[in-house]
Amino acid sequence: MTADRQTILIIEDEKDIVMGLTDAFTFEGYEVHSAQNGEDGVALAQKTHPDLVILDLMLPGMNGYQVCGEIRRFDSAVPILILSARSQENDIIRGLEAGADDYVTKPFSIGELLARVRAMFRRMTHAAERRTSKVINVGDATVDMGSYSAKIGNRHEDLGFYAAAILQVLDEHRGEPVSRDDILDAVWGMDANPTNRTIDNFILKLRRVLEKNPAKPRHILTVYGQGYKLAR
Repeated sequence: MTADRQTILIIEDEKDIVMGLTDAFTFEGYEVHSAQNGEDGVALAQKTHPDLVILDLMLPGMNGYQVCGEIRRFDSAVPILILSARSQENDIIRGLEAGADDYVTKPFSIGELLARVRAMFRRMTHAAERRTSKVINVGDATVDMGSYSAKIGNRHEDLGFYAAAILQVLDEHRGEPVSRDDILDAVWGMDANPTNRTIDNFILKLRRVLEKNPAKPRHILTVYGQGYKLAR
C-alpha cells in the first residue's frame, strides 16, 4: 500500500483480462500489481501489502482457494474479491468459505467491477470509522464485529467483511424480516450492482458457520416472499 494511492493486486491467468483491468484501474487512479499464477500472487501479496486483491479461482498450479487461504495466513484484513464463472456457484461458496469477501461472476463488465470495488473501499472506510467491539450472539456462536470473526465453542471462524455486515443489518432488525433489496442497499449500495443471489450465497455462508444444522436453520431464517430475519 502507498501513502497516496490505493493498491490493487490482480491474480489472474488470462492476459487479456489482466491488461483490461490494469488499464481500467490505473485510469481510475489505483496502483496496480498483477500475477498470473497463484504462487507469484501470494509472494506479491506479501511484498506489496495491497489494499484489495482480485483473485481468479481457476489458476494454474496453486488454485484460487489455496491462494485465498495462504493470503489469509498472513493478512486477515485485506479484502479479497473473487472472479468465478457464472455456472460455478459451488465454487463461489467454496471461495467465500476460504476467506474471500465478495465475488463477481464471469463474464462481467469493467463498469460493474469498478462499481463493486468502489463500493468495497467505501464500505471498508465507513466500517473503519464505525469500528466497534460489539458482539452479536447467534445461538451458541459469538460474533465479534470488530474482527469479523465467530467463536463457536473452542472453534474460531473468519466470517469476512460482507457476511459480518449482513449479519449486522439483520441484528439491527432482529426478529423482523429484511428484504434482499434493503440488505443490498445497506451493505453494498445499489450502484455496486450485486444481485439477490449474492445475498443468498452470503446467507448460506453464515448458516454454515453459525448454525448447528445449516439445512434446518434455527437462527438465520428465510421469510418467504419477504427476505431474511435473525430470530430473537
